[in-house]
Amino acid sequence: MAKRVFLTGATGVMGSAGLDELIARGYDVTVLVRDTRHNRNKMAKYGDMVRVVWGDLLNYDDVLRAVEGAEYVLHVGGMVSPRADYKPKSVLEVNITAAEHVVRAVKAQPDSDHIKVVYIGSVAQTGDRREPLHWGRTGDPIFPSLFDYYAISKCRAERVFAESGLKYWVSLRQSGILYPAILKNMDPIMFHVPIRGVLEWATVEDSGRLLANVCGDDVPEEFWCKFYNIGSGAEYRLTNYDFERYLLRSIHCPAPEKIFDAKWFATHNFHGQFYLDSDKLEEYLHFRANTPVAEYFAAMARTLPWFYSLAKIVPAFLLKLFMRHIAKDKTFGTLGWATSGNDERIRAYFGSYEEREAIGSWDDMRDIDLADEVSAERLDHGYDEAKPLAELDIEDMRRAAEFRGGRCLSTTMTRGDMATKLEWECAFGHRFEASPTLVLLGGHWCDECMPAPWRYDEEAKRNPFLAQVWHKMHPLRDGEKPITYGTATPEDYKKA
Repeated sequence: MAKRVFLTGATGVMGSAGLDELIARGYDVTVLVRDTRHNRNKMAKYGDMVRVVWGDLLNYDDVLRAVEGAEYVLHVGGMVSPRADYKPKSVLEVNITAAEHVVRAVKAQPDSDHIKVVYIGSVAQTGDRREPLHWGRTGDPIFPSLFDYYAISKCRAERVFAESGLKYWVSLRQSGILYPAILKNMDPIMFHVPIRGVLEWATVEDSGRLLANVCGDDVPEEFWCKFYNIGSGAEYRLTNYDFERYLLRSIHCPAPEKIFDAKWFATHNFHGQFYLDSDKLEEYLHFRANTPVAEYFAAMARTLPWFYSLAKIVPAFLLKLFMRHIAKDKTFGTLGWATSGNDERIRAYFGSYEEREAIGSWDDMRDIDLADEVSAERLDHGYDEAKPLAELDIEDMRRAAEFRGGRCLSTTMTRGDMATKLEWECAFGHRFEASPTLVLLGGHWCDECMPAPWRYDEEAKRNPFLAQVWHKMHPLRDGEKPITYGTATPEDYKKA
């Protein structure tokens, strides 16, 4: 009998790639899809190859109907950027509530201990990781960038799964996905990406294979109840400058320096890193095709409509005027912030007006000399990572808590028990329960404080674990006020 798989997000980029792979492998697939004309048309091609539950992740009964009978639950769905950036309160409600509904529905099943649940997290959860901290791994501090409500929703949702008590769960933190439509994206948010930043991309095909392979019989027990980074490997580790070159060449546009002003691109406050540990996921799931990156961009370009080729006959100065118009968007355009005097955004994304004006030539942007994996600066996780997980004990928890500016209030734990929650106290006196898995392997900490970008300055003064990132990314000058998070307050997140 075919394995029964419930997939959310089947009409999205990663979800649709996963759906095609699951069907090709002969799985019995159920999807939950919102009932719209667009979605009806999109699902029509599958006919009776897939069971469709027309409903909404925000409706628990719809989720429950879709989960019934499933052996695997692949939770890919939710609100993503750039739509999430325009609807910050909605993204918090949708992504967190959906996670709660999926967990609740799985636990309502009579055989819940046999159901394997996969949550798709995000690279955005670990935030701004520019040089020299551009190499990262799971267990690094949860650190959403300022104004990134999407990242906060993913952190909260991941915590729901990790602390759910489910016997089988895993969080796979997705990187940026390469797919043909990315070549068409023209949103002012593209200027939030620092040219000197980096990202280890994942192709959409690799991402689809991953979702099918995680349901395979060869996935060992040890794989579950952990966090992993998704990436297509060394070939897909690109500086953002190189990414722009590949993308613009694909749509027949001149090089970045011909059609962009360097001052349009933020220098701070995005996300992205090269992974020290993405090969771990490949070792378990064997999902990478290892297509050379230049070939992959060329293949994506061949999917574009013919009229994109007309860009090569458009004078560069006209293309630059068009790009300038996008950058001048009053709400999300970096040039729009500068001209309108949006102090909070300029400080978050550039450091200051002075630092923005001091941005040099494109020569400075191209001259990116990044350390390799061997010499990469690794963050300290506050405990002896050389010890096998099975040997970690209460003393390791105490050391980890101290490195986070707090205390482990529990006096005992069963050696190697990473799942049972312990009691902790953060530097601000908040007491909370969390599993060693969440804290040590996931990089989470106090659920009252983290993620709390409106008080990173204050948190970093007390929390060395966070400070090792924050102080390098956002050094506080004498007399400066702490960076705040716009109009967001802790109450906004409690309501969500």
